[in-house]
Amino acid sequence: MRVFPRGTRLGAYALTAALLAGCAGNDTVPDEIAEQELYRQAMTALEAQNYTNAVSRLEALDARYPFGEHAEQAQLELIYAYYQTDNWESARAAASRFIRLQPDHPQVDYAYYMRGLAAYQAGRFSLEGLKLIDISKRDLGATRDSYGDFRDLIERFPDSEYAPDAQQRLTYLRNLLARHELQVADFYLRKGAYLAAVKRGRWVISHYPEAPANQDALAVMVEGYLGLGMPDRAREVLATLIENAPDHARLAGRTFEAEHSDATLRLNR
Repeated sequence: MRVFPRGTRLGAYALTAALLAGCAGNDTVPDEIAEQELYRQAMTALEAQNYTNAVSRLEALDARYPFGEHAEQAQLELIYAYYQTDNWESARAAASRFIRLQPDHPQVDYAYYMRGLAAYQAGRFSLEGLKLIDISKRDLGATRDSYGDFRDLIERFPDSEYAPDAQQRLTYLRNLLARHELQVADFYLRKGAYLAAVKRGRWVISHYPEAPANQDALAVMVEGYLGLGMPDRAREVLATLIENAPDHARLAGRTFEAEHSDATLRLNR
């Protein structure tokens, strides 16, 4: 998906093919270039999809003319240019800086969106592309960052043009993070760390209440409470599981069958 800040007018800065080729082959930025020319070169590089060149010129523009006519727009363009060079950490840093310095800017929602998108891509690139293991079993630090960023965007700017896409990604990330928590809970159950497993199940239900993984979180809690020798608490959670997911894999009618032990629990009517 190609995303540009709303203020970009790349077509107005298009040059001839010869100039584009010359710009693409030279990332050195002479010191004497004026602000207007530097900005024009940056926009030309963006239009030509020469993002490395664009980064060089936008960085120079930001450093040399921090209060210039194009300063704010250049900062927005730099976020995008970093993103397109797969420099997601720099994209996030540039977005965070813009949000901090320009909290009331009319395009600050774009900075929130791109900050989340950069973290989203960082998580997917390093994990999902390998296809060696369920992504939910991996370290999801960048994914958590992305979840928080998209949530901030939706809460602060519910009418933003970027909010619908952010909401779709947020739903995916919510389900992913919930599954990850349950992978950890499953590990605790296998190790007999029942209290830790119960806490993980409770965390999923509390923080991701609409995730499909909530059914499995309830099952984790039932098994955890059984392991802790707390049948009354286990029955309370089991009643909720039966009510919300009567066909759950751990249920045989109204009987719960633990996955990592021989424990069973029947809930009488």
